[in-house]
Amino acid sequence: MLRFTKMHGLGNDFVVLDAIQQTVELTPAQLQKLADRHFGIGCDQILLVQAPIKPDAHFHYRIFNADGGEVAQCGNGARCFARFVREKNLCLDDEIRVDTRAGRLILRHRPDNQVTVDMGLPRFQPSEIPLSAEQESLWYTVTVDGTLHRFGAVSLGNPHAVLPVENIDAAPVDTLGPCLESHRLFPQRANIGFMQKMDEHYIRLRVFERGSGETLACGSGACAAAVVGMAQGLLQSPVRVALPGGNLDIEWQGRGSPVLMSGPAVSVFEGVIEL
Repeated sequence: MLRFTKMHGLGNDFVVLDAIQQTVELTPAQLQKLADRHFGIGCDQILLVQAPIKPDAHFHYRIFNADGGEVAQCGNGARCFARFVREKNLCLDDEIRVDTRAGRLILRHRPDNQVTVDMGLPRFQPSEIPLSAEQESLWYTVTVDGTLHRFGAVSLGNPHAVLPVENIDAAPVDTLGPCLESHRLFPQRANIGFMQKMDEHYIRLRVFERGSGETLACGSGACAAAVVGMAQGLLQSPVRVALPGGNLDIEWQGRGSPVLMSGPAVSVFEGVIEL
C-alpha cells in the first residue's frame, strides 16, 4: 500500500510520494500506472520526496514523467514539493534547500501563500542543453515536413526549445510539438514551448512537455520562454507568463544571474493505492 498526495501547480498535476516515512521502490510500469488517468491516480509527473544526500540540504527530489522516465527538473513540481513538506511538517523553514539531478534548488515560501523557486543559472551552450549545434546562437532553425521553423534553446536543468508564434491559440502544439520533442537535434529529447509576445513584460505560452504531452502549465518552460525572450531583447524582467492553467511570474537579471519563478501550489486530495 502506498500513501500519496495529489497536487497541482496551475493545473500541471502531480502524485507526490513521501519516500522518507515509507519505502518507495517503483518500476517504470508502476509509475505509468500511477500516472494513468483511467486505471491509476492520474498525473503529469510523479514526485518523490527523499531524505537528503548532502548534509547541507533539507531534501533530495526526484521527478518521473507519465511515461515512467526520470527527468532532472520540474518547476511547477518544485513549488508543490515546498507546499508538501510544509503541510506534512517535514520542514517548516521559509527557505528550503533541495538537491535534484539538475543541481540544487532553493524554494522560498512567500507571505502571499505562493512559492518562489530559484531555478539556478540558465545554460545556453549547445552541449549543456543538449542540442546538436556547432555553436551557441540566439536563434536556431529546423525543417519539419518542408517548413522552416525558428527557435531559441536553453537548459533550466532540462532541455527547452522556444518557438515564437503569432497566435498561441492556433499554434501547432499537438502536431509540431511531438515532432520536435524527439527530433535528432535533441539527443535527450526536449520540451517544446510556443510563445506569443503580448508586450515586453507579458507573454502567452503553451508547452508540449517531454514524456507527458501538452500540459496546462510548465514551470521550467515558462522560465525558458522568458529567458529566451529576454536574451533576444524581446522581453524585460519581470515577465508574466500566461499558461492555459494560470500565470507565473519570472525574474532574470541576465547572464550570471539565477532565474526566479513565483506561482501557486495546491493540494487536491490524499489517498492510498495498492500496486
